[in-house]
Amino acid sequence: MSEERDRDGALPPESTVGPLAGQLVSLTTELLAAGSLVDVLERVVVMAKDVVGSADLVSVTLRGPDGAFHTPVLTDAVAAELDQLQYEFGEGACVECARPAGPAAAYSPDLAVDPRWPRFGAGASQRGFHSLASAALLPDAAAPRLSGALNAYSREPHVFDQQDRDALMLLATHASLALTATEGVTRAQLLVEQLRDALDSRDVIGQAKGILMARRGVGADEAFDTLRRASQNINVKLRELAKTLVARHHTLDPLD
Repeated sequence: MSEERDRDGALPPESTVGPLAGQLVSLTTELLAAGSLVDVLERVVVMAKDVVGSADLVSVTLRGPDGAFHTPVLTDAVAAELDQLQYEFGEGACVECARPAGPAAAYSPDLAVDPRWPRFGAGASQRGFHSLASAALLPDAAAPRLSGALNAYSREPHVFDQQDRDALMLLATHASLALTATEGVTRAQLLVEQLRDALDSRDVIGQAKGILMARRGVGADEAFDTLRRASQNINVKLRELAKTLVARHHTLDPLD
């Protein structure tokens, strides 16, 4: 049965904008106020994590002028590791969607048994992630038609329903339009910023690993796994956790 309308044939105000529509309106306002490409992408991943409730991690893949893929923005360091597996193997939803001639969306309900991406799927499931949904960021109109993808990961299989994937697609479309209009930071500048940030993160994480190795008598891999697990358990970015450990290691108990 159709909803009741007023005399002018309009729907009541509370019926005109649903929760997702309201969030998209809010996102559009934020994107228009964003001062740089980085700002746009950061706001999109935060909104995606909120809108796609089943997502444990969200990231953005961009394809550079040389055809290489990179992850400039993410909600957790583990997302970069999962993205990198796809880049190395050349398989996975975000790689497929980020290719200029790729699909508008890709989805795997159970990466551990997905025959399309056996190497990536095995690597992701070993790291505790079993579902992946990606939506394409529309390529530039001009050559070299740079493109990308918005990616959502979940630790559980079979969690991204059609509504989740539709929402991810809408967010990717909004992000594409905002990226086209953004002039604050060029893609080349973004790559420089990403490299600088990656070097800073690697330095502080390396220091934190060294502290754990010395105080606990463990190897580098075990020290990193300890940091990564703690980051996930307390929902703090790996880099921020490492900075805290480095700054306060003299006052922290070595087993904390």
